[in-house]
Amino acid sequence: MNSWRTHYKKALIALSLLLCTSVSIYAQDASKGDPENGETLFKANCAACHALDKQLVGPALGGVVDRVKQEENLDVDWFYKWIKDNKALRTSGDKYANELFEKFNKTEMPVFANLSDQDVDDILAYTTNPPKQDDAAATTADKAQDPAQLEAERTEKTNSLIILVSLLAVSGLLVWLLIKLRQLVKLNQSEELSVFNECQIRNFGELYEKYNTIGKLVLGILAVFAAYGVWNWLMWVGVYKGYQPEQPIYFSHKIHAGINKIDCQLCHSGAKYGKVSEIPSLNVCMNCHKFISEYKGEYVQAGKTKDFYTGEIKKIYDAVGWDEKTQSYTGKTHPIQWVRIHNMPDFVYFNHSQHVVAGAKTIMAAKNVDIVCKACHGKIDTMNVVQMANDFTMGWCISCHRTTQVDMTNGYNEAYFKNLHAKLEKQYGKGTKITVDAIGGIECGKCHY
Repeated sequence: MNSWRTHYKKALIALSLLLCTSVSIYAQDASKGDPENGETLFKANCAACHALDKQLVGPALGGVVDRVKQEENLDVDWFYKWIKDNKALRTSGDKYANELFEKFNKTEMPVFANLSDQDVDDILAYTTNPPKQDDAAATTADKAQDPAQLEAERTEKTNSLIILVSLLAVSGLLVWLLIKLRQLVKLNQSEELSVFNECQIRNFGELYEKYNTIGKLVLGILAVFAAYGVWNWLMWVGVYKGYQPEQPIYFSHKIHAGINKIDCQLCHSGAKYGKVSEIPSLNVCMNCHKFISEYKGEYVQAGKTKDFYTGEIKKIYDAVGWDEKTQSYTGKTHPIQWVRIHNMPDFVYFNHSQHVVAGAKTIMAAKNVDIVCKACHGKIDTMNVVQMANDFTMGWCISCHRTTQVDMTNGYNEAYFKNLHAKLEKQYGKGTKITVDAIGGIECGKCHY
């Protein structure tokens, strides 16, 4: 019996030593890497498909080293093989690698042969012990207003109210004084003043009779100004420069086209190939936002928060029926009713492809703007909410056609307008700049049916 107890105690001691050794190994594996550098590497290589706290395309990676060790008894060496060349690991018959591949819809994970062992250690250190977010790095838009600033605003409002009440009191006092003075004048009015007052003009009719000619002249001038005002008002009917409607989903072009440098035609793909530029379908949005479920950018518009932007991304998910937990579509969808901003009248023909393809080189050659889209839509990459940047009147379009130089260096224009170019050079001399109006850009039939 004593012998059995002795062996049992030795077994317990050995097991304890083994567990301590395992914990020590885990600690060493976690401490080998640099979590801060790992965060940078994670965002550059892994964040498109993984998050620490939830499943995206792939599993959540928070604490993945300990989890895999406990569940599959696999150490860091397995991660080196999986991250650097997961396909080769699966081909070798690794059981866990193939289970992961099957579990996550047979989605191919990219090969990261460029990452060194130290890089992998850094990434794993980040997943094990991510650096705490510095509260001081929060943007000013996310913070509450400064108490001193709030106090200053209250003081300003109080002072404004005091000034307003004082002005009203002074105005009341002046009215009272005028009334009293009028009563005093009536009491002290002499007979001579009464006779003089009877000769005074008392109304506009008497004034007009006395100054008939001058009155007609003044009325004529007023009529001319009124007619001009009506004409000027009619000329601006249907002109909505500055129109900036609220959209059902808040979409910041400044974040997408400005900060992230996304090309306009990535979303508005029809602009290069058709008459209209098209409103992007939500499937286009999901190409990126399937993997970007939270806003983590540095820029935050005044009055907004990062949570606000994240909430707008969730509206996209709701519209397309995307379930974040299962990373799949539910089939429950509903359309987004975008508010149209630019809308040409029915009698006007405008072709986006003609301007984007031919106009791009023309406008860039003239060095008026950096890209053709801005010629009409303004600095769209600086707008949080898109607005109509120009008048879009016929005069505005004609002015553009009269000042924009045609690029004659490309093969098509050089061949197609060869005779015209020669004619203009003969008429105006060599070095003549051909503008759009010279090639029919202001003919009525070009824009009107």
